Amino acid sequence: MTLKEKLKNNVLTLGSWVTIGDSSVIEIMATGGFEWLCVDMEHTTIDLNRAKMLITTIQANNMKALVRVSKNEEVIIKKVMDMGADGVIVPMIKNREEAEEAVGYVKYPPYGNRGVGLYRAQGYGTKFEEYKKWVNEEAVVIAQIEHIEAVKNIDDILSVDGIDGTIIGPYDLSGSMGVPGEYHRDEVKEAIERVRIACEKNNTPYGFHVIESDPKKLMERIDEGCTFLAYSLDFFFLGDSVRSGMKAVSAKLNR
Repeated sequence: MTLKEKLKNNVLTLGSWVTIGDSSVIEIMATGGFEWLCVDMEHTTIDLNRAKMLITTIQANNMKALVRVSKNEEVIIKKVMDMGADGVIVPMIKNREEAEEAVGYVKYPPYGNRGVGLYRAQGYGTKFEEYKKWVNEEAVVIAQIEHIEAVKNIDDILSVDGIDGTIIGPYDLSGSMGVPGEYHRDEVKEAIERVRIACEKNNTPYGFHVIESDPKKLMERIDEGCTFLAYSLDFFFLGDSVRSGMKAVSAKLNR
């Protein structure tokens, strides 16, 4: 079952987040059994050239390559799709119009307004017809729900044809409510619950980026019904392991 099919049928799919622009990180994370990895271009120094290399490495390791673009903007979305990304995660979608724009930047006419170019995705000009068919059938568009306005407009966002799923951005969502990073506060949890209920009602994948590397946190989200889950990110896996190991060593040495 493809990623698109899993999203369409609300089947659980697990991925993670890439912020370190080195192909070795991709190859290491591939050993964990993720189905997809998301290259983060919004909050990192990863540029377009580096993103292309990471997309290629992800796909070479039998995972789907998603890109969290820097913003909901035509050129950046067009470029990463032309590089061969399997889909995009679009930040700060707040209403129906912005969701429609995101879909339109991925799809060719008549379903969208993406300009036609010939690059890696189109086989450097040899596979445009195949790619055109693939875009309509397999390209993934995820709306990142990370602002209180998106919560208020969630049913409108989910009604847009071409939005394949959602993913909660807990830090920015809490920030939009005036309490950045405090996503365990009751009012933030209530906002997240509104999204979960709307996704269930509309039979749309309810996604979440579980920041912590603790697998118990991931299981909690699975138990509450998340089907599109990003499990932590590269530097937390590395840093948490280092800190945990050194804490145990320090305790043993009474430091």
